[in-house]
Amino acid sequence: MKNSNLLKYALRFIFLQSLLTFFSFFYFDNFLIPSNEYRLQIDANLIEDKNRFFTMIPESFVKIDVFISLFIFLFLVFLYSTKFYTYVNELSFSLDRNYFDEYFAIFLTWTTSIVVFVTFFRFSNLISRGYLLIFLFIVPLILLIFRNTELISYFFGRPVTSENYITINLKEDSIFRNLRIMTFRKCIDENMSVDLSNYEDVFNYIDKVNKETNLNLIVINFEKLEKIDNKLENYLINLNKKILVISKNSLKFNKLFLSRQIKLSGYHLTYFNNDIQYGSKYILKRLMDIFISCLIVTFTIPITFGIFTYIWILDRRPVIIKQDRVGLHGKIFKMYKFRTMKNNSHELRKDLEELNKGKGPLFKINNDPRLLKGTELFRRFSLDELPQLINVFKGEMSLVGPRPLFKEDTKYFEKNYMRRLNVLPGLTGLLQINERNTDEFSTWYKYDIEYIDNWSLLLDLKIILQTPFSMFSSKTKGL
Repeated sequence: MKNSNLLKYALRFIFLQSLLTFFSFFYFDNFLIPSNEYRLQIDANLIEDKNRFFTMIPESFVKIDVFISLFIFLFLVFLYSTKFYTYVNELSFSLDRNYFDEYFAIFLTWTTSIVVFVTFFRFSNLISRGYLLIFLFIVPLILLIFRNTELISYFFGRPVTSENYITINLKEDSIFRNLRIMTFRKCIDENMSVDLSNYEDVFNYIDKVNKETNLNLIVINFEKLEKIDNKLENYLINLNKKILVISKNSLKFNKLFLSRQIKLSGYHLTYFNNDIQYGSKYILKRLMDIFISCLIVTFTIPITFGIFTYIWILDRRPVIIKQDRVGLHGKIFKMYKFRTMKNNSHELRKDLEELNKGKGPLFKINNDPRLLKGTELFRRFSLDELPQLINVFKGEMSLVGPRPLFKEDTKYFEKNYMRRLNVLPGLTGLLQINERNTDEFSTWYKYDIEYIDNWSLLLDLKIILQTPFSMFSSKTKGL
């Protein structure tokens, strides 16, 4: 096992050990042991066992809390030694879109262990049976939630069951449609007529679907091909999505990259996940977004209230508008903004097209006639974007990322720039701290691709810290 995986497992083990230990302390003290008299009896039983079997152990260690900690530790060691808990096999067969089987396996292991524990140390007659029954169900649920990043991501706004996939040249009755990686996701398109020897066909098909809808996983059946075209291989790797390749023969790849290969039912399966913000990286980014957003909301309440009141007095409702924008992996969401323009201003874009100074999907007009009186200041310092903190809390946006654009703007995206949809859109980004008032689409392209190629939590933090200073810079202020 690689050092990075060992570290990941070790950190998760320590986290679960701490969480379950403190939860067990709390539950035993408040529910399982109904009175101090019973606790004294348990301590007396432990002292008696110590004198009979563990004489070498100091009496100061013979406490119920110590035994609970030791039990949790041994249980987790046993659980981590099993494959079914430590390893979620996306390439195994699964007929159900639920987690019941996984929960039930953990439940049986935990129930057996805890019953042996309370019986062996003579707790069974001194604890509440009703609360013990509840305890048997709660702990497996905690273990299931923290078993892998899928369920945790669900609570942060990215459930695996909302992800979509397409298939290329995969028969409708193929047994591989029962793989867990597909069972838990929704198939949105199937194509049996793509010529895999012509990489342009593959490019065009994936690009077409990618521009129309939310796409997370691509499943390709190469049948008896033995080698992937170099350009097609590079394209699939750089898509920054989950890719599953099925082939009768063992495919030869031109590049070395992180992937998983298994042989199943006579076929070779190659799976690689180049989704930039997925799993633990996504969860950590969301945690940072939520924490910093809470701080921003706290400090901007007076400003937000003032802007709301001003727009209400000036032009009544709606004060906050919702616009359809393209989010992570092409998912459409409602983006919130303070209304600084007249109602239906977006529909007036066609009538004002000749005044547009922006390039590509950018639409910018000097002295825009659609603006409400006095709202230029809000836009100059991006204060009209404050309601987008709602989108951040909902998981539709991040504090840092490429600015979300309209769905019709994706027609301007070439294959490489479609990668901007593979990271969460944000309130600020490299563009905003460097040249936010540019009307050149090529500048947007440059900074968005640079952000995607170099994304890290540290980069996000640097951009967040630099954003307030950039708002007052003559080079960057303004939209």
